[in-house]
Amino acid sequence: MMFTVANEKIKPIETISVDEEFLIPQLKKSKEPFIFLKKQGQLFAYATLNNQLLNKLEKEGASKDVLLEHAKSIESICYLTEEISLPGLFQIIGEPFAIKIDENGKPMGYILREDVLAELLKQENKSVDLLKILLTSIPMGIFVVNKEKRIINYNEAGLEMIKSTAEKVLNVPGEIIFSGEHINNVFSTGKTFLNHLEFLNGIGVLVDYSPILNYNDGVEGIIIVIQDLPMVEEMALEIEHFKDLYKDLNAILSSIYDEILVVNAKGELIRFSEKIIQDFWQVELSEMIGKNIMELEEQGLFTPSVTRLVIEKRKKVSVVQETRSGRKILAVGNPVFNEKNELDRIIIASRDITETTKLKNELQEMRKISEQYKKELDDFKSKDRFLKKLIYCSPKMEKIMNQVKKIAAFSSTVLLYGESGVGKEVIAQAIHQLGRRSDKPFLKLNCGAIPDNLLESELFGYARGAFTGADKNGKDGYFKQADGGILFLDEIGEMPLYLQVKLLRVLQEQEVIPIGSTTPIPVNVQIIAATNKKLEKMVEAGTFREDLFYRLNVIPIHIPALRERTEDISLLAFHFLQQLNEKYDRNYHLTPDAINVLEFYPWPGNVRELQNIIERLVVTADHPAINAEFVSEFLSTNYEHKKLKPVVTRVIPLQEAVDYVEEQLIVMAMDQYKTTTKAAKALGISQSSVSRKYQKILSDKHIQMEDFSSR
Repeated sequence: MMFTVANEKIKPIETISVDEEFLIPQLKKSKEPFIFLKKQGQLFAYATLNNQLLNKLEKEGASKDVLLEHAKSIESICYLTEEISLPGLFQIIGEPFAIKIDENGKPMGYILREDVLAELLKQENKSVDLLKILLTSIPMGIFVVNKEKRIINYNEAGLEMIKSTAEKVLNVPGEIIFSGEHINNVFSTGKTFLNHLEFLNGIGVLVDYSPILNYNDGVEGIIIVIQDLPMVEEMALEIEHFKDLYKDLNAILSSIYDEILVVNAKGELIRFSEKIIQDFWQVELSEMIGKNIMELEEQGLFTPSVTRLVIEKRKKVSVVQETRSGRKILAVGNPVFNEKNELDRIIIASRDITETTKLKNELQEMRKISEQYKKELDDFKSKDRFLKKLIYCSPKMEKIMNQVKKIAAFSSTVLLYGESGVGKEVIAQAIHQLGRRSDKPFLKLNCGAIPDNLLESELFGYARGAFTGADKNGKDGYFKQADGGILFLDEIGEMPLYLQVKLLRVLQEQEVIPIGSTTPIPVNVQIIAATNKKLEKMVEAGTFREDLFYRLNVIPIHIPALRERTEDISLLAFHFLQQLNEKYDRNYHLTPDAINVLEFYPWPGNVRELQNIIERLVVTADHPAINAEFVSEFLSTNYEHKKLKPVVTRVIPLQEAVDYVEEQLIVMAMDQYKTTTKAAKALGISQSSVSRKYQKILSDKHIQMEDFSSR
């Protein structure tokens, strides 16, 4: 679209550089309504030269900050050439002026928006039609009232909405059709009045009154915008929808268990839910509307204030508040921010957890009691499992175990002595499992299995750099590792004399000094020592310290050899056999005559030897039934029967003992030699005696089997 502008309409661009100082008279001399600002030689903003700006500049002493505060960017200003596009027209309409540029794009001056529009209206009818199209395309009704309060323009949508014609509207006083009161108020106050429901020609419409202001903020006219009832009805429906949402929200808030508060960014209460925590606020919340609830914290009604914390931290905060009366309230504050990321609202949800806290404390106490019961039950189970591993039925072992149960309640030093393999370590473990130290360490050290030069460091530990090859961080000895528990020292008789002195000091002082250190370390360790030697004789020979012997011999327990408690042999044999059957998925069993052979054997290696023999029998047996002959093959190489004598473990009638031994010898001889002749030769009696006695033994066993089967 081509147009020309008269040169007299183009106004000069008066500029001030913000990089330099300026004087107010320089601005007052200007006759132009606008002053343009330069920075580094380039236009970047403009300001309206009205009385308000000039007075403020004079008051502030020609401050650049005041000028920049009133300045507006020229980025949105239209630059005119000989052609103008439709978007350019919209840009001109939206700004107070347009800048005219030459062929090189340099500013020649500026032209007021009104002058541009006037020039456009002087063009061909197409330009006029364009403006009418713009006015007509607005979906709302538009009426323009001039300074004389007469209607000077309108659009077709407005005429249709009020069911009127141009002749009845144009140049008619505005108060005839619209509210004269609102028109007068706009002219007198310069304010906008919105959403007024009026009936025009019997038709209900919503009317907005907006002033048309000049550069000095004077009212030059009024734009009246109207909306017909269909739009109003849509708005009414939206209002009803919001009312329904409000009802739903109130219903939801009423059904929520928690107390809900809404406060503004200052901490002032806006609204609250129907659910209110009793005896917390000590005031009526309805009286707190519009008041700052942080004041209640200052009054000491409760602490801390979740509102204050949310304002300070600008994030979600959860706290437990406590009142004067001791009630505990869980309060959660959620901040709500506006589009400028400014705090707008705080939503606070509170719940009384006083009873919950009490129940929680009670639950914790019950859990502690339950844990204690569980621990005791586990201890009982652990002890029960361990006791089941102790296989015995002899009176001697029964007496020892009764003694162990008594000792376990104390921390006295115990000395276990007996032959090798009788189970001294098992008894030591029993004292640990059945005692008060069962949940503490149980460490064992064989004093005869470790070289003398290493035994000291193993027992007492060593400090960093104590000797060449030592760990750079040092090492804790067995005493330190077993602190609070039990240290089992096996073969105590093998300990060298110089270490016996240090051990005696630990027993006396209850502290150890690591190698390479001078700082004693307190320890609380129960000592259980074991030996298969006669320590009394070693004391007499000077190979064992007498004072240490008496320190160790507080509670002496002698564990009898297996041959002295033959009642336990069969139980132990069956126990070891059952373990091997389960381990290797076998079904071996010992025949009665095999048990007799095992009970007759003196077992110089005690329980350890019995366990080894049972494993050897299982590994080498060809049949599930392990009989006396097969057992004898392994036992005969372990002892010379001529050097051994039968052992009787309890007092019985002499003849009964003779018959018992005679029966075992004849059965063993027949199982081994198969014929009565060879058996008689081995036993040193006649063949007829062997035959007669063996037949009697078989007859007695047959009768016993019949009696057993008839039961």
